[in-house]
Amino acid sequence: MKSESMPKPVIVTGGAGFIGSHLVERLLHDGKSVVVIDDFSTGSRDNLRNVEQHPRLRVIESRVSGFKDLAKLVAGAESIFHLAAAVGVELVLRSSIQSIQTNLRETEAILEAASGPQVPLLLTSSSEVYGKSGKDAFSEEDDLIIGPPHFARWGYACSKLMDEFLALAYARERGLPVVIARLFNTVGPRQTGRYGMVLPRFIAAAMEGTPLRVFGNGKQTRCFCHVDDVVEALVQLRNRSEARGRIFNVGSDDEIAILELARLVIEELGPNSTIELVPYREAYSGEFQDMERRRPDLRLIRQTIQWQPRMDLRSIITETAASVVSGFRKRD
Repeated sequence: MKSESMPKPVIVTGGAGFIGSHLVERLLHDGKSVVVIDDFSTGSRDNLRNVEQHPRLRVIESRVSGFKDLAKLVAGAESIFHLAAAVGVELVLRSSIQSIQTNLRETEAILEAASGPQVPLLLTSSSEVYGKSGKDAFSEEDDLIIGPPHFARWGYACSKLMDEFLALAYARERGLPVVIARLFNTVGPRQTGRYGMVLPRFIAAAMEGTPLRVFGNGKQTRCFCHVDDVVEALVQLRNRSEARGRIFNVGSDDEIAILELARLVIEELGPNSTIELVPYREAYSGEFQDMERRRPDLRLIRQTIQWQPRMDLRSIITETAASVVSGFRKRD
């Protein structure tokens, strides 16, 4: 009797990160074999704690561009989710060279490796590429308005946009099956405030009874989507042939001002907490340009995969806070 061949694995770069680890769990639950490539510069092995002993999971500690057997690994893969990237405003401002190089080099390496064997690839981009646009809702076909180069955050935006240009160039010139997902604010369990992410910072402050620090005047608005809803969108987009060669906004379109978000977190978690308005110059030690609004137009993704975020913001706050408490208990 012939032995059954092992199924081709799905590669997840950045699989030890916040979103990546949730995606890995979902793929394993779906019966897939998964290979994670992560250098753990911003990801954590602790994020994979629930599945670290799973027989269908392999973890490679390496940069994508530094893994010498990348071409061989990719040639034997079913598909690729490329999530490896610099994350968080604070990291981008503090380590601009590293952030830009990480985005460009790792994406180029995985696209080149995938182009020969034509392995389907989903690239996660960022809503940062919309830059300073003043539109009420951002559409995938919009012109992009990036700020001046002496503001470091726009360098990050440009590097993610170059990732998109490069991916679509591989799609046109080499026929690589590529899907691009522009992620808006994704939140949920395992997200850390270490690199400036606003919701985990607010939750931690409320639970500790310390002031919630709101940067600027707090009138800037964002839309927050639960990580499980985002993962569902990524999986569906990767599996749809009609999504190939296209860009999709992925996120919630339920808009809230950051000051109102702080008040909501206090209402849910810390009635004794206060709010402190912090000027951008003080928060980021210099000049800083922010996006006043960041709301996605979701018509394209709804038309293509009939996807809709399910979890509301109050539930997200409660669940994320509960996961923080649970995490502390497990460490104790």
